[in-house]
Amino acid sequence: MSLKVLVPVKRVVDHAVRVRVNAAKNAVDLTGVKMSLNPFCEIAIEEATKLKEAGLVKEVVAVTIGPKQSAEVLRTAMAMGADTAIHVELDARADQDLQPLAVAKLLQKIVDKVQPDLVIAGKQAIDDDSAQAGQMLAGLLNWPQATFASKVDVDAASKKATVVREKEGGLETVTFGLPAVITTDLRLNTPRYATLPNIMKARKKPLETIAAKDLGVDVAPRLEYVSVEEPPKREGGAKVDSVADLVAKLKQKGLFA
Repeated sequence: MSLKVLVPVKRVVDHAVRVRVNAAKNAVDLTGVKMSLNPFCEIAIEEATKLKEAGLVKEVVAVTIGPKQSAEVLRTAMAMGADTAIHVELDARADQDLQPLAVAKLLQKIVDKVQPDLVIAGKQAIDDDSAQAGQMLAGLLNWPQATFASKVDVDAASKKATVVREKEGGLETVTFGLPAVITTDLRLNTPRYATLPNIMKARKKPLETIAAKDLGVDVAPRLEYVSVEEPPKREGGAKVDSVADLVAKLKQKGLFA
C-alpha cells in the first residue's frame, strides 16, 4: 500500500540575508529582500521525496499559506519532488500576522481536503522560530505526532511509522500508527538541489489556489508585536593580567556577583 504525504512549506527571508529592522521598529524590513523556501521545509520535502522513491509513497502534495508571491516556494518544492501543490492565498505578513494557531487551523482544512496518511513539516520556520504549527495541527486533528525527527522509517503495509527524535537528554525512538504528523530536524537528511530540468517540469505540475477566506478560519493574530530591535553591537575583547582582574571586570559589568 502506497501512502499520500502532505508537506506544508513556507516562504521566508533567505537564510543568507542579514535582516534589518524597519524604520518604525515594529518588524523586519522586507523591501527588496531575497525570499526562499524555509530550510526546514526543504528537509521535509526531501524526506517525503525519498519515501516516494522507496515506493512507500504514491503522492507528495506541497501546501503553503501566504500572499501571491508564496507560489514561488511551491514551484521549488515541486522541482524537488512534490507532485502537486496547493496555495492558500492570504495577504498577510507570514512572519508576524500569520501566526501558528491560524496556520494549524488552515492546514487542518487542507488535511480534510487532501486526506493524507502523513503530514511531514519542518520543525520551525526561520523567521518567527515558533516551532508550534506542527504540534498544534496534530492536536487539532487528534493524530499522533513525532517532533524533531532525525530518522524516519515508514511501513506502508501496516501503516505504522518509527521515528528517532532529538531531545535535550539524547535520542528517543517512538512508533505510532498513521495518519500522523512528523516535524523534521536538521540531521534527518540533506536536501537535494532543484535541477534545471526539474524546475522546468515543475512549471507544468498542478498548482491549486484557494482563498483563505473560503476555508472559514479565523486567522486574526492573537499576539501583537510591540517593538523589534536589532541585537546590541558586540563589544571588543580585552586582555587581563590575572584572574583577579577578570573577576573585577566582570563585577564592574554586573556579570559576576
